[in-house]
Amino acid sequence: MPANAAHIEASPMLEVLKSPPIEETMGATLLSSFDDYYIHQTSRPIATPATTDRNAYDRSFFNGYTDTGDLYFGISSARYPNLEIQDCALTIVHGGQQHAFHGSRRAPRDPHDMSTGPFRIEILEPMMTLRVVLEDNDTGIGADLHWIPRTAHFPEDHQSLTPQQIGRWMISTRMNQFGFWRGEIRLPNETITVDPERTFGTKDRSWGVRPVGDPNSVGAPRRPKGFKFFWAPLHWPHHVTHMGIFEGDSGEVWHWDGFQLPAYSDPMQIPGIEDPKTERLNSVAHDFTWKSGTRNVSGGTLTMEPLVGDPIVVELEPLLSVRMKGMGYGHPEWGHGFWKGELAIAGESWDLDDIDPLAIENLHIQEVIKVRSGESHGVGVLEQLVVGPYPRYGFAEFLDGAP
Repeated sequence: MPANAAHIEASPMLEVLKSPPIEETMGATLLSSFDDYYIHQTSRPIATPATTDRNAYDRSFFNGYTDTGDLYFGISSARYPNLEIQDCALTIVHGGQQHAFHGSRRAPRDPHDMSTGPFRIEILEPMMTLRVVLEDNDTGIGADLHWIPRTAHFPEDHQSLTPQQIGRWMISTRMNQFGFWRGEIRLPNETITVDPERTFGTKDRSWGVRPVGDPNSVGAPRRPKGFKFFWAPLHWPHHVTHMGIFEGDSGEVWHWDGFQLPAYSDPMQIPGIEDPKTERLNSVAHDFTWKSGTRNVSGGTLTMEPLVGDPIVVELEPLLSVRMKGMGYGHPEWGHGFWKGELAIAGESWDLDDIDPLAIENLHIQEVIKVRSGESHGVGVLEQLVVGPYPRYGFAEFLDGAP
C-alpha cells in the first residue's frame, strides 16, 4: 500500500463479468487491420512483435497544463503485446488535489483499437489531430479532449540503457510534438473547461522494450541501481525547445537529447510530419536547486547550446508538482503492464499536501514550470526522477531528501 493510503479514496475495482469469447482474444488470430498497409518491418503480421521480450510496449503519453499552473492533466495508454495487456490512466491536478482514473483490459486483437473500457484515443488525422475520451463511469472522472498541434513531430535519439546501468534493458524510440488542448474534464463535483488559448501540452509516443509488469527473475541478488532522468519540453512565444537527459549516480551522462524548432499559430502551417527547420542542439546541461526534505527541483537553470550562436540559458520557477503514479508510473497497485482481469477500472484522489515526497512511488514527478530566457518568457514541464546517490547535488543515500 502507498505511504499515503489513508488519504486516498479509491472507488472499488469494477470487473466486467462477461469475458470475451476466446476467439476474440489476441492469441486467436494473427491478422489485423494494419496488415492492409505497406508498413511491415518483418515477415510476420504487423501485430506480431519483432521481439519475444515480455517487456515489449507501445505507449501514448500526453500532458496538458495552464500557463498559471492551476490545472494539469496527464494521459497514459499502452499496449504490451507479449503480455496481452492494454492499460490506461488519466490524472488531473486542480484545486489542491490530484485525481486519477486507471483502467486495464486484455489487449484487443487489433492494435487499431485504442480503448480500455470507457477510455479511448481516436486518431482523427495521423500525426496531426486526435481526441481523448473518457466516458462517464463509476469513478466520476471523465473527459473529452481534442489535441491541436503547434509544431511538427521530432524523434529523440534512439535510447538504449543496459542492465549494468539501470538493472534491466530499456530500448526505445520516443517522438514528441507540442500543441494545445480544448475540451472539458469532469470530476465528481466539478466540470472544467479546457481553454486552448491557455492550455499547453506535449504529445509523447514511445515504443520498444522497457520494464513493465511483474519483475523478471533476475538470478543472483544485485544492488539496487540509481537513476536520474530529466525531461523538459518548453513552449515559447514563437518556438519550442526540448531537452532530456539520463544520468548515473556519479552524474555520468548515459543519454541526452536537445532540440529547438518553430511553432505555428495555425496547424495548417506545419510543414509536414517533420519540420526541416528543426535544429539539433550541441549540448544540454542543468544546475538545479532543491526543495528541502524532497527530491523535487525548486529552481535553477537549464542550459542548451545551439550549433551556432550563444547558449540558451533558461531560468525556471516551479508552479505545480504532479505525481506520475497518477498515470501508472510506479503505482503500487496500478503500475503499467499488470494483469488486472479482462477489464477493470478504478479511481482515486489525494490531497497534494498529504503525501510523503520521499516514498518510492512519489519520487517520479512532473512540475509545471514558468521559464525565462533573456526577455522571452514561456511555460513547460520538468519531469524528474532522482533515485540513488547524487553527489553533485548533495544526495548521499539512496532515498535521502535535500537539506
